[in-house]
Amino acid sequence: MTDNALTPGIAAGRLDAEEYAANFADLHPPLDDHEALVAADRCYFCHDAPCTVACPTDIDIPLFIRQIATGTPEAAAETILNQNILGGMCARVCPTETLCEQVCVRETAEGKPVIIGQLQRYATDRLMSAGKHPFTRAEPTGKRVAVVGAGPAGLACAHRLAMHGHDVTIYDGRGKPGGLNEFGIAAYKAVEGFAEREVDWLMQIGGITTETGKQLGRDITLGDLQQGFDAVFLGIGLGGVNALGIDGDNREGVVDAVDFIAELRQAEDLSELPVGRDVVVIGGGMTAIDAAVQARLLGALNVTLVYRRGRDRMNASVFEQDLAASKGVRIITNASPIAVHGNGSVREIEFEYTDDSLTPTGQSFRLAADQVFRAIGQSLEGDDLPALDGRKIAVNDVGQTNVSGVWAGGDCASGGDDLTVTAVAEGRDAAEDIHRALQK
Repeated sequence: MTDNALTPGIAAGRLDAEEYAANFADLHPPLDDHEALVAADRCYFCHDAPCTVACPTDIDIPLFIRQIATGTPEAAAETILNQNILGGMCARVCPTETLCEQVCVRETAEGKPVIIGQLQRYATDRLMSAGKHPFTRAEPTGKRVAVVGAGPAGLACAHRLAMHGHDVTIYDGRGKPGGLNEFGIAAYKAVEGFAEREVDWLMQIGGITTETGKQLGRDITLGDLQQGFDAVFLGIGLGGVNALGIDGDNREGVVDAVDFIAELRQAEDLSELPVGRDVVVIGGGMTAIDAAVQARLLGALNVTLVYRRGRDRMNASVFEQDLAASKGVRIITNASPIAVHGNGSVREIEFEYTDDSLTPTGQSFRLAADQVFRAIGQSLEGDDLPALDGRKIAVNDVGQTNVSGVWAGGDCASGGDDLTVTAVAEGRDAAEDIHRALQK
């Protein structure tokens, strides 16, 4: 984070304890039994359910909702987890409003879909709180698989491989597993250490060893893994952050949004986390929204999110945009940064208005800022990787790379959108293909 001593506008402890607790409470409080039954009763249980088609992990949504409606939420959880082993976290962070709920027949007819995400959370929470792990490990095969990256793709891959009886070692460069779920999601979406608890629950399958602080290219190499294991899965995510590429980008107070979010997620006391008085976030995706909202919830007086295109081109959903606005975040569109001004530390950031084709209009404006968060996308880092497709690892539809015995999935791989639920699906599908290959 920014050195508070060098940037006068940045301070910790802007709010009292009660305000922090209220601001970072659960975004969607869990359903109770009655609420879940009422919500489940609204489902039409469509035979050719469009919600299932829209789900990247192909969960049989009408089936699990019917199981909730008949009073068997733990059976519903098994239906979910058979397809999506991280169904608990996905129920919290998946953009259901643009996936399953958007195509719900109730949404089409009434403008009010079945609350599929909250029902999924209800079922998975019930099973996890009971301490149950409904999957058993097959007889050991003697095969060993290395999984690099303990994020959603890597965890989903490791669990499915362990179920098939293979021994899995997960390597991750951070100090704890979880990846994006642990370090990159807004705190109010996964309260009470849920990401860590979900990883602990997943590990109950057995056969999985985790080695943290081991980064590909720094501590381990792809060649070493190929020699020591029967197969390798890469779920390394996107470690690099795109620079603004403008004058003053390196001034004190200009930081990466992902670092801010990660520090906030790991903070034991939010009152010790410094935040600016005037915060500007540059970007239009989920990371930008999460950074902007949380800066406001930490006590920043003015938070402005600036995106170079129109609102309809923002990667963040309309729900997330509206959430930001409801928390007091101002959103400015069709503007690109051209300079960061200040004497050592940032004081203002200058923007130029653009048209829909990103052509500058010649009109500019400045925003006061003592803290600027970059959230304009991430990039793949590392050498000695399989062949790339553009800026990501090239894979086929089951995650195979051009290197024999090496698969990849999640944000680092080509072909998918950068969603937790998609990463889970890619890790799961790659594991099934690895299993088939190892059987041969």
